[in-house]
Amino acid sequence: MIEPRRRRTEPPFRELFDIDVLRAELCALADGMFSGDKPASEIELRSAVAKRLKLAYAEGHKVAESWLMADGSGRRCAERLSRLQDEILQLVHELVVKYLYPSDNPSTAERMAIVAVGGYGRGLMAPGSDTDILFLLPYKQTAWGESVAESILYVLWDMGLKVGHATRSVDECIRQARGDMTIRTSVLEARLLLGEVALFDELMRRFDAEVVEGTAAEFVAAKLAEREERNKRAGQSRYLVEPNVKDGKGGLRDLHTLFWIAKYVYRVRETRDLVAKGVFTPEEATLFRRCESFLWSVRCHLHFLAGKAEERLSFDLQREMAERLGYVSHPGLKDVERFMKHYFLMAKDVGDLTAIVSSALEERHDKPVPRLNRMIARLRRSPNRKLKESPDFIVDHDRINVADAGAFERDPVNLIRIFYYAGRKGLAFHPDAMRLATRSLRLIDAGVRDNPEANRLFLDILTARDTAEIVLRRMNETGVLGRFVPDFGKIVAMMQFNMYHSYTVDEHLIRAIGVLAEIERGDRPEYGIANEIIHQIKNRQLIYVAVFLHDIAKGRPEDHSVAGARVARKLCPRFGLSAADTETVAWLIEQHLVMSTIAQSRDLSDRKTIENFGAVVQSLERMRLLLILTTADIRAVGPGVWNNWKSQLLRTLYYETEPVVTGGFSESNRNQRVARAQAEFRAAMLGGTSGASSGWEPEALERYIDRLYPSYWLRADLAHKVEHANFILAAEAEGRALATASRSDPKRGITELTVFAPDHPKLLAVIAGACAAAGANIVDAQISTTTDGRALDTISLTRAFEQDSDEIRRADRIASSIEKSLSGEIRLPEVVARKIPKRPRAFTVEPEVTLNNSWSNRHTVVEVAGLDRPGLLYGVTQTLSRLNLNIASAHVATFGERVVDVFYVTDLMGAKIIGAARHSAIRRALLQVLDADDETNAGAASDASPAA
Repeated sequence: MIEPRRRRTEPPFRELFDIDVLRAELCALADGMFSGDKPASEIELRSAVAKRLKLAYAEGHKVAESWLMADGSGRRCAERLSRLQDEILQLVHELVVKYLYPSDNPSTAERMAIVAVGGYGRGLMAPGSDTDILFLLPYKQTAWGESVAESILYVLWDMGLKVGHATRSVDECIRQARGDMTIRTSVLEARLLLGEVALFDELMRRFDAEVVEGTAAEFVAAKLAEREERNKRAGQSRYLVEPNVKDGKGGLRDLHTLFWIAKYVYRVRETRDLVAKGVFTPEEATLFRRCESFLWSVRCHLHFLAGKAEERLSFDLQREMAERLGYVSHPGLKDVERFMKHYFLMAKDVGDLTAIVSSALEERHDKPVPRLNRMIARLRRSPNRKLKESPDFIVDHDRINVADAGAFERDPVNLIRIFYYAGRKGLAFHPDAMRLATRSLRLIDAGVRDNPEANRLFLDILTARDTAEIVLRRMNETGVLGRFVPDFGKIVAMMQFNMYHSYTVDEHLIRAIGVLAEIERGDRPEYGIANEIIHQIKNRQLIYVAVFLHDIAKGRPEDHSVAGARVARKLCPRFGLSAADTETVAWLIEQHLVMSTIAQSRDLSDRKTIENFGAVVQSLERMRLLLILTTADIRAVGPGVWNNWKSQLLRTLYYETEPVVTGGFSESNRNQRVARAQAEFRAAMLGGTSGASSGWEPEALERYIDRLYPSYWLRADLAHKVEHANFILAAEAEGRALATASRSDPKRGITELTVFAPDHPKLLAVIAGACAAAGANIVDAQISTTTDGRALDTISLTRAFEQDSDEIRRADRIASSIEKSLSGEIRLPEVVARKIPKRPRAFTVEPEVTLNNSWSNRHTVVEVAGLDRPGLLYGVTQTLSRLNLNIASAHVATFGERVVDVFYVTDLMGAKIIGAARHSAIRRALLQVLDADDETNAGAASDASPAA
C-alpha cells in the first residue's frame, strides 16, 4: 500500500506569516464580536474573518514573490504557497468549530476529515491555483458537518479564492473513484489537512484495495489518452512559440501524468523512488526534478507577473519573464530568445522522460504496445527478430531496437544507421534504443561526422519521400541530429521572438522537409505550381538539402541568409554533393527570401519587376528550385500562413519570369496565360461550378471579362474570381455605386472584406481608416481596378471572434463605416482618434522607409516596413495623400508583428518622384508615422510584410 500523504507539522522553510500571532488576532476579533449585549451574526463574523485573512493571504503572496525573486526556486515557492493555504484553512476551521459550530462531544456521524486533493494534495500551488478540498465524512452528511463545511467555504469564497470542493463519505469516494478517472486521480493525490486521521486512513486503505489493485493497465491507458487529447487541444508540437506551461506538450501536466502513473503502478510516493524500481537512472531522476523545478519557476513567475492564473507564455509576457528569471542577451540572441530556448530544451527533456516511463510500462505489460509511430504497417512481424541487414539491430513488435547495449560502442555509425533502417523499413523506434542513443551521443565525433558511410545514410534519411520528417524529428529528439550536424545543434529549441513563426527554428526546418515531401508526392493540391515543377528539377537531393539548411544560421549576429550560405558550402561536400551542386544550394539559401518578398510586395504586372527578378535567378532551374523552397518555407511557418493568394502570386511571378530567363520577355506567352485563366473562369461561370451564379449570360460575361486588366486574371485565384463576379453582378443589379461583401475564413484566422466602389486616390486610406476605427487589423490586401474606373479591393482582417456570425457582423459594421466615410457622413480622422485601441508593444521593429526608382519603369516604389499596429496603414496612406502622391498600386501583407507596405506612386502629373530633397521629405514624414507611439498617436495607421 502507498503510504498516504499527511499534513506536514514542521515546515522545511520559513513561514510566510506568523500563524500564532494571526490566530490570536482572529480569536480576539471573534471574542469582541460575540461579547456584549448584541453579539454579531454568523455572517458578520465570517465577513470580518475573511477580510483579515484576505489581507494576510495577499501579504503572504507578496513575501512568497520576493523570496522567489531572491532564491529562484519555483518548487520552493509552490510549497510555500501550499503551506500558506494549509494555515489559512486551519485557522478558518478552528474559528468555525470554536465560535460557530462547537461540538464538545461529537457523535460518530459528526467526525470529519478535511483533505487536500489535486495539485493542492501534492503540496504544490502556483499563485493562481485553485484550492481543491474534500470534506470527508464517515457515512452520511449531518447538519453539523454540513454547517461546518458551508461556513469554511463561505469564508474562502469571501476571500476571493477559487475553491473546488466536494463533500463525500468514504463509500461515495470509493464508488465514484471506480467510475470516474478524474476523481480517481484526485483521490490518488489526497493529503490530510486536519480532522479525523482514522477516517482518512480508511479512505486510503480502501482506495488501494478496492480501486487501485489490479487496475494499473486501465489507469495508464486512460491517463495517456487524456494526455494525447490535451496535447491536441494545446497544439501537438512542444515547440509552439507561445507554449502553455501547464497543459502544453512538455509542460507541467506531462510531469504530473508521469507522477500519477508512477504512484499508481509502482506504488511509490516520490519520483526519486523510481530509481529503486529500475525505471529511472539516478541521472534521469535528477533530470525529472530539474525539469519540475524549472517549470514551477516559470509558472509561479508567470502567475505573479500576469496577476492571475495565466498558463500561456504569450509574447507580451515573454520578455519580462526573461528579465525576472535573469536571462541576458548574447550576440545574435535576445534575452527572451535564450529564455525560450531553455524552456523548449526542458520540454524536450520532459518528452524523453515520458518515453522512458512508457517503455518501462510496456515491459510490465501495463501499457499497450503501439504497432507503429505514425507509420503504416505493412505486415505484422514476429515480436522479436534480428534485422537481416545488420546483426546490431532487432525488430521488436514493429519497432527497431538494438541487439544489445554495446551496439553503438562497437560501431558509432550505428547511431545514424538505426534511423536509416527505421525509415527505410517503416519501423517505429523502441524507447530503449532511443534512450541508449541519447546516452551515447559522445560517440559522435569528428570521425563519425566525416565518415562517408554515415553521410550517405544521412542524405538518404533526409531525402526519403515518406519518412524524412518523422525520422529527422526522432533524430532531433534524441540529440543525434544536432550532434551529427553541429550547426543544426546550435538552432535546436531556438525560438524567434516574433509573431510570424509558430515554431522553433529546428521544428520549422523539419516541418519544411515534411512539406517538401508532400509537394513531391503531389497529394496537396494547395501547393499549386510547386507540385508541377518539382518533377522537372534535375537533382532532387539539392532541394532537400537546401530546405534542411535554409534557416540553419538563425541566431547569429549577421544576416542568416548569408551566414547560411557559408554553412552550406562547408556541409554540402561532406554530404557528398559536387562543387556545382554545393554552389547551387548555397545560392538558394542566400536568396531564399527573395521570391516571397517580390511576389507579395511588388507589382507583378510591372515589366521592371519581372526583369529584376529574372536577373537574380538567371536560369529556369534555379527559379524552379527557389519556388519549391519558398513554398515549403512559407507553409512550414505555421497554420494559416500559406493560402491560395500566395500560391497564385508565386505562380504568376514564375510564369511572368519564365520567358525572361529562357530567351527574352514574351508578351504572347503572357497573353496565352491570361487567355487560359479567362477560359477557366468562363467555364466555371457558365458551367455552374465553383459556386458560380446562374445569372450570367454569355454576352454579359464577356463584357465583364473585358472590364478587368490582365494582371487581375493572373493574380487572383479561381474561387475569388467567381466570388467577385457574383458580387459585382448583384451590386450592379441593385444599382449600388458602392457595395461591400464579407466572408469568414476560420482556417486562416481571417475575415475578408471586399469593396467595389468608384476608384479615387483616397479610397485605400478610407478603407484602412474604417478598419482602424473598428479596431480591425489588416494583414493582407489585394488591390485591383477595372477599365471603367472602378476599384475592386479585397482586405484581409485578423479574426476577432470565434463565431462566423459575429465576424460577419463586425465586417458589416466596417463596411457601413466605409460607405459613410465616402458619402461624407462621418469624418474618419476624428473617429480613428477616438476609437483606435491602445495596445502594449511586446516587440520592437526598426522602422525603414525605402524609395526606389529602379524597381519600376513608370513609378517610384515606396516600401514602408515597421511594427504593426491598428491604424498604421491608415496613417501611411493619409500621409502619402498629404504629400500629393498618387497611389497607382499597393501591396499590403503582414508577417506577424512586422509589416511591409509597398506603394507604387507618382506625382500628381503622373511622373516619378525625382530629387534627393523630395525623397528625404517623404522618408521623414513616413518615419514619423512608423515611430508614433500607440498611446500618443491616435491618428496613426494599420499593417503589413514578406517571407519565412
